[in-house]
Amino acid sequence: MARRLSITVDLAGSDDDRARTYGYVQAADEAGVETVFVTEAWGREPFGPLAILADRTTRITLGTSIVNIFSRTPAALAQHFTTLDEISGGRAIAGLGTSGKLVIEEFHGIPFEKPATRLRETILIMRTLFRREPLRFDGEVFKFGRGFTLRFTPFRPNIPIYLASFRPAGMRLVAELADGWLPMMIPLERLTEQVAEMRAMVAKAGRDPASVVAKSPGLVIVTRDVAAARLAQKRNLAYYVARMGVYYHTHLTAMGRGEEVDAIRKAWDEGSSTAGASAVSDDLSEAFARIVTPDQLDDAVARLDQQIAAGVDLHQIVISGVDDAAEQKHILEHLVGK
Repeated sequence: MARRLSITVDLAGSDDDRARTYGYVQAADEAGVETVFVTEAWGREPFGPLAILADRTTRITLGTSIVNIFSRTPAALAQHFTTLDEISGGRAIAGLGTSGKLVIEEFHGIPFEKPATRLRETILIMRTLFRREPLRFDGEVFKFGRGFTLRFTPFRPNIPIYLASFRPAGMRLVAELADGWLPMMIPLERLTEQVAEMRAMVAKAGRDPASVVAKSPGLVIVTRDVAAARLAQKRNLAYYVARMGVYYHTHLTAMGRGEEVDAIRKAWDEGSSTAGASAVSDDLSEAFARIVTPDQLDDAVARLDQQIAAGVDLHQIVISGVDDAAEQKHILEHLVGK
């Protein structure tokens, strides 16, 4: 049985960089990778690149990972996703999240208020517009009485919505409303229980526990330079623990990694980002990413099988330092399996 894989791309750099990225996604499409997610954060917006990818691929589903629900209205999001779904022939995935106070207030200039309520209302409004029903809504954040509908019939009335939610209020929304879950920062040793907990919440909400796609929080990275990839992974972990507010530090403490994240934050605060990355142990890095070379793909498959056993449906793959599209396709075909 084929494994369900995803890749994530960031359309940065020169024209040559973008051409290589488009080629990589085309290779993934041909190899049977299920989904490509395009990032946003405070970088390039994802919908233009996704439209280009829709035109250059035939099977792979096209998602955002993620767009926040503060900087665009629910109606604008519905327009974006129904347009993408139409031009891709029904391959869009709406990856949504609240982001955080720092980004929303200091980059977008919008008060970070009632994030869970706003996310719930956004989902309900988007789904009303996906179904081309009149928009009448009386919520805490949004109120509409005129009954607007989209001026075209969406390709699908039920575009999947995946949520990047972690806190209890967000997880309740995953259980009640989401088609997919985009978690972060769950160590491998806690993955089985966390996925099971999510599925139990879905069942409690009266839905089929298998109806929500669980994406892996960790990565399988295939690279020619393991040392460089491990350093990049450690730098990323240190940044989230030491500089992205208190949530990830608190979360990983609850996951049983408190001493390690305390050491990372202390090293960063007293030294530098380099010191913070140096404080990330190989064990902690391995808990979030299996890093292999192209001739160690069986080791990568073993990690994917561990994640499948933990209940994960969709697995994140990164290929780094391999620019030849034919080799990328070969790697991905091996990991997809049959």
